[in-house]
Amino acid sequence: MKSLYKVLVMAFMLTVVFGLTANAQVQTTTSATMGKAMKEVQVERGEVVTVAGNDLVIKMEDGTIRHFPNVPESARVTVDGRQLGIHDLKPGMKLQRTITTTTTPKTVTTVQTVTGKVWYVNPPNSVVLTMENGENQSFKIPQGQQFNIDGQMVDAFGLRKGMNVSATKIVEVPETVVAQQKSVTGTMPPNPTPPPAGEPLLIATKESVREAPTTTAQATLTPGKLPKTATEWPLIGLIGLALIAASLAIKLVRMKLEV
Repeated sequence: MKSLYKVLVMAFMLTVVFGLTANAQVQTTTSATMGKAMKEVQVERGEVVTVAGNDLVIKMEDGTIRHFPNVPESARVTVDGRQLGIHDLKPGMKLQRTITTTTTPKTVTTVQTVTGKVWYVNPPNSVVLTMENGENQSFKIPQGQQFNIDGQMVDAFGLRKGMNVSATKIVEVPETVVAQQKSVTGTMPPNPTPPPAGEPLLIATKESVREAPTTTAQATLTPGKLPKTATEWPLIGLIGLALIAASLAIKLVRMKLEV
């Protein structure tokens, strides 16, 4: 019967402990302490090779080619005091990107102060305190936690039911804050070098690019002489025809005289 009674008492205590955890009335303060900031500056230089839409190709100072796809419209390059976007960049422009990274150590300190009357203690793991509003609150006891009992510091094994206790828990969490700032500057490509003063300019026209005759025979002909292009046989034929015609004419004359 006594064992059953103890089980019921423990069940009731656990119900009170876990049922009232959400109604905690604990004073908590949080503060942050910043350490010494460290800065790292990285400089990258290159020359614009091509710009296609929002894709940018740059030849870096070390000769490597880097492709920057989908450059945002909000990206800006400072050139001669003007803010230029991705579509304003031209091949040959010199760009310089400066990346400044600031790393600052940060310590977040959380101070938790609890004041109440011991209702139940399970050393060295947990304690149930009755808060100022009459509610019971369960707390996990950190390893090495000390409690102030009327000016004396005791551990969990020194707690007794009905004691007024005050406990302070301090937790320090180190963090690192990293901030990065980027800036891009550039210069326009150099203008073409003008020709020296007094030097004639060569202007190419359609007439000037026509090919000159390359036939050697045409280039060496002497004016007034025609090239020999036929044989003497046609001339001989003409003379033969003239003789035949003359023979026929003499024959006709003789026939008229005989009559």
